[in-house]
Amino acid sequence: MRSPYETEADLCWGGRNFQFQSQDQEHWLHRMAAKGWTAPTWPVEYGGGGLDRDRARILKEEMRAINARPPLYSFGIFMIGPALLKYGSDRLKQQHLPPIVRGEIRWAQGYSEPNAGSDLASLQARLEDRGDHFILNGSKIWTSYGDKGDWMFCLVRSDGELPKHAGISLVLFDMATEGVSTRPIRLISGKSPFTETFFDDVRVEKDQVVGELNSGWTVAKYLLTHEREMIGGSGLRQEGEEALGQLAIRHVGLKHGQLANPVLRSDIARLEIDGTALGLTMDRARDEVKAGVSLGATSSIFKYYGTELNMRRQDLLMSIHGLHALDWDGPQSEDGRIPRSWLRSRGNSIEGGTSEIQLNIVAKRILGLPG
Repeated sequence: MRSPYETEADLCWGGRNFQFQSQDQEHWLHRMAAKGWTAPTWPVEYGGGGLDRDRARILKEEMRAINARPPLYSFGIFMIGPALLKYGSDRLKQQHLPPIVRGEIRWAQGYSEPNAGSDLASLQARLEDRGDHFILNGSKIWTSYGDKGDWMFCLVRSDGELPKHAGISLVLFDMATEGVSTRPIRLISGKSPFTETFFDDVRVEKDQVVGELNSGWTVAKYLLTHEREMIGGSGLRQEGEEALGQLAIRHVGLKHGQLANPVLRSDIARLEIDGTALGLTMDRARDEVKAGVSLGATSSIFKYYGTELNMRRQDLLMSIHGLHALDWDGPQSEDGRIPRSWLRSRGNSIEGGTSEIQLNIVAKRILGLPG
């Protein structure tokens, strides 16, 4: 767990059907979860570590110092967990948060629909009241890891008579529920984490509504700020990820004590500087949140710039590997991971809200420019 991870299979996603790649990976998750350090800032009563942000930052820095891989990568921690902490009933918190911390439940997100992407509020997946429970019908698209999720947090139309931003609710349900089905979407990279997801008379319990019925848009916007911050973090070097400079030294070599390719050396240095600036900006924003300032539209800055950085990183990985990067399946391209990851990164500017949408949000809500 102190060596760079090479593929997504090296990351621990948890969940009912997750297969650990090694005993070390399993031990690392269980020992960190026992301390609550998979969600270090969450309250102890919900399984978290109870650390303040300063101590959580120290923990992250120390993990990076020993090149430790993250013990758990989870949409539960990055997205639905914060929404439950803010809007969920105590029953929902007690039911879902401790299993999230322990990596026992893997979550999928049900937001976009075939006709509701950038205009998410026009969604049509419909929730019908059947007395002691709800029935859900409709579909979602671009469901990340929909075929691997145990539970879904899903945005649905719960009142068709209200304006489109009203009458929306956020509900939770087990994806093993009868009537839930998924179909994979294949991307140009040859692989994809995305699925189409279909709901045919799916039973949803009434106590699985996050917040008040028909107030889901408020919850959804709050959750999106965390999703965009999470995606923005993709532009930073992650725990357990090899630094580009070290990778370049191995593949390109040194000349007079410097990277042999001066253009590549300059590009890597520029990326590292920009990444450090983003990381410091994100730290500053977290400190402001700690002081009571809402993150709000600032998350759109993180999402836009972080994804731009990640695409630049993937460009540099292609340059570092040179001609070998064009090998679709061979060992010199790490069995095709390099070109596939480069192709996959092109979708960063779309998922989680397109770059154009993020720039519009920044222009209107942060810079105050006219619409």
